[in-house]
Amino acid sequence: MGITYLSDQSYEQAVTWYRKAAEQGHAGAQYELGFMYLNGQGVKQNDEQAAAWFRKAAEQGVADAQYRLGLMYGSGISVKQSYVQAAAWFRKAAEQGHADAQVGLALMYEVGQGVKQSGEQAAVWFRKAAEQGHANSQYLLGGMYEVGQGFKQSDEQAAAWFRKAAEQGVADAQFRLGLMYERGRGVKQSDEQAVAWYRKAAEQGLADAQFRLGLMYGSGQGVKQSDEQAVAWYRKAAEEGHANAQHLLGLMYFEGIGVEKSIEQSFYWSRKAANQGHEDAQKYLKNLEKLLST
Repeated sequence: MGITYLSDQSYEQAVTWYRKAAEQGHAGAQYELGFMYLNGQGVKQNDEQAAAWFRKAAEQGVADAQYRLGLMYGSGISVKQSYVQAAAWFRKAAEQGHADAQVGLALMYEVGQGVKQSGEQAAVWFRKAAEQGHANSQYLLGGMYEVGQGFKQSDEQAAAWFRKAAEQGVADAQFRLGLMYERGRGVKQSDEQAVAWYRKAAEQGLADAQFRLGLMYGSGQGVKQSDEQAVAWYRKAAEEGHANAQHLLGLMYFEGIGVEKSIEQSFYWSRKAANQGHEDAQKYLKNLEKLLST
């Protein structure tokens, strides 16, 4: 639901008609009116009014309103924060097949917020959302199969769910699928497929994938060896704060591999890694300082 299709000039008139219908008990109009208060469309933004109208619609069984009300209880926006109430409203929507509410309920079961902690129940609700094509649920479900949380451990099932999410563009799933191809877990080992999935995630800015892609270029694993490409991907990851990438970039500057040799740049990147607690970078800096002082 939501009235994103209206022009700015139409919002106030829409509010007028939604209010008339809402005050007569029309559940859909009550939800839409709550949504407009939530976003300040046609009315002054007001979380309390949004919650009030969502509640009216939720009590009539509107799943979107139940989900929104659950979010508000979970965050304490305009209502007294209550994980128990959040879980209760998520459940009402989830039982109607609302995928986002199913995810919300699964997360609450996973950590034990508002409900008794249960990996099995978390798995049940993640699966329901995943089977509806909810991409993040597919990724999370893959992770649960990978470690055996709520399900019998299965690399094959993990890879299958990672693939579903990866094909919908979830960068973390693309990276995890790449790892499974590189290691031959749940899929036939393939460095080429690992590179392909790492690249998809790396191009979305995922630092772990950028680092792994750099390693693959550096070793010529699944791709034509290129120190320059390795440096380029290490740099991208390093700029995102990836400590291993920062350290390797520092080493490549010191050796002049794939980049013009620069002690200054070597210090710069290795120190960034060292400042994050990277032990090898810390040792390298100490040794480099000793070498330069002699």
